[in-house]
Amino acid sequence: MCGRFAQFSSRDEYLQFLNISGDTVPYDPQPLDRYNVAPGTRVLILSEQEGNCSLDPVVWGYRPEWWGKPPLINSRSETAATGKMFSKLWRTGRAIVPANGWFEWKKSGSRKQPYYIYRSDGRPLFMAAIGHAPFNSDHGHEGFVIVTTSSNQGMVDIHDRRPLVFDAEVARIWINESTTPEEAACLADKKALAESAFRWHPVSARVGNPHNQGKEIINKIDEPLT
Repeated sequence: MCGRFAQFSSRDEYLQFLNISGDTVPYDPQPLDRYNVAPGTRVLILSEQEGNCSLDPVVWGYRPEWWGKPPLINSRSETAATGKMFSKLWRTGRAIVPANGWFEWKKSGSRKQPYYIYRSDGRPLFMAAIGHAPFNSDHGHEGFVIVTTSSNQGMVDIHDRRPLVFDAEVARIWINESTTPEEAACLADKKALAESAFRWHPVSARVGNPHNQGKEIINKIDEPLT
């Protein structure tokens, strides 16, 4: 599950880790400063269109016309490639969400303690996503979802699902237009970063309100719920 994440570095930093030149995608040194990204908002995501990489602001959420429920924000990697809802997006709308970390909530009695999860080496996260391409056009409620996988060990005590996170090299293959749906399924199954690549710590319950932004949102708190 991924219901909130942080995207606070600059476009420059994300693109440099991906080895994408400023000639391909315009660089911008200004930090994005989004420490509490919520569903329903526009998020910068990376895709490949006609051989060129593109960063576009896209609505986080996907609701086709026939779906009479609230927009979905996640899809399961195990079923997205073949299921009715997401198979077309898997074929034609693979993207990457560059981020710095994400949040999960752990039950503590009748309350929930939020945790911030991030790479232990401090590098950005490249989260797999699928959506309605091309992403430089507005498709209303048909935006994108973050692809999730199971938390097999280590992180399962916080949540049994987590975003499908790739390293930079695999992320470029994921969005490559020549990568087949079958090859993408293999990446999802074999190339996600392991739980051991991440660290996490408890953070303030203020993250539950998307109006609360700022670096303090990701700071470790000394007295979490137990």
